[in-house]
Amino acid sequence: MGPSRQPEVVVVTGASAGVGRAVVREFAKSGARIGLLARGRDGLEAARREVEAAGGRALVLPTDVSDAAAVERAAEAVEAEFGPIDIWVNDAMVSVFSPVREMTAEDFRRVTEVTYLGFVHGTLAALRRMLPRDRGTIVQVGSALAYRGIPLQAAYCACKHAVQGFTESLRCELIHDRSSVKVTMVHLPATNTPQHSWSKSRMPRKAQPVPPIYQPEVAARAIHYAAHHYRREWNLGLITDVVLMGNAVLPGVGDWYLAKTGYESQMTDEPEDPGRPNNLYEPLPGDWGARGRFGDRAYGESEQWWLTKNRGWLALAGLGLAGLVWLTSDRRPADDRRAVSGSGGVGRPHPAAG
Repeated sequence: MGPSRQPEVVVVTGASAGVGRAVVREFAKSGARIGLLARGRDGLEAARREVEAAGGRALVLPTDVSDAAAVERAAEAVEAEFGPIDIWVNDAMVSVFSPVREMTAEDFRRVTEVTYLGFVHGTLAALRRMLPRDRGTIVQVGSALAYRGIPLQAAYCACKHAVQGFTESLRCELIHDRSSVKVTMVHLPATNTPQHSWSKSRMPRKAQPVPPIYQPEVAARAIHYAAHHYRREWNLGLITDVVLMGNAVLPGVGDWYLAKTGYESQMTDEPEDPGRPNNLYEPLPGDWGARGRFGDRAYGESEQWWLTKNRGWLALAGLGLAGLVWLTSDRRPADDRRAVSGSGGVGRPHPAAG
């Protein structure tokens, strides 16, 4: 028997709640050693307990990813405790639901510092360690909104667009350098997370994800798979495929459609409390967990994900079936078939027979 495989060392930003929390649980199933980065200690400590209950180990690192030096210190702590980092997942985010005309420069700056620059800081910290070893995978948690902006989320959409462009540039450089370090993006659909309960909002009614909605565990399974099966980008959910393809072909139609539907689809019927706390500048106390309040409307599986994971095999199977049909079909010219059918007294007489 060969030597046992060492547990993976993983870093997850935004690990205290939402998709990041679900990602932590998914990696913990295989006994991973996980660096937990987020601002809220309550959620981080709860995540640590879940990791240890699943047989893994976790290091709680309260970190604001907008602080590059703090991210670097966290990376150092993870490697000092667990060894070389194998996988780095960038997921931390904040957002503001608001028309652009009501946004402030300060709010735009804060969303950008966390939801875009936080990914840059995490990527740089990972690269400093992975490039000299020539191995490792960086997973950027993206969104359909990395390609298609929607109303009331301009700051968040801009950040996801920026992460997508940053990642493409980095990928080109890694290919140029013939590096074995991989960077991939996983574009998610709307998910049932606490985001819509704790994000700052200037909308008149409470925020909701744009249907169809998926549970964060669906996203976590996709992110875990993408970390171990390289593809430059992964799309989760049929709606993500539809949005990206539609925006590539008819972006103007998307503008018109979202102008008509994009406001109502992001709000429930409940009035918003303009004075409620939000997590834009400071974390909210308590353990918010992975799921939000839309579980009764959220899907726990994605058939599209099975298809996209297996598209190579499905394409080969389709080619094989087409080849079988071609091989078993009667490929003789029509005149030859008619001649055979008219010979030997079998079938109808050939038209030339006298």
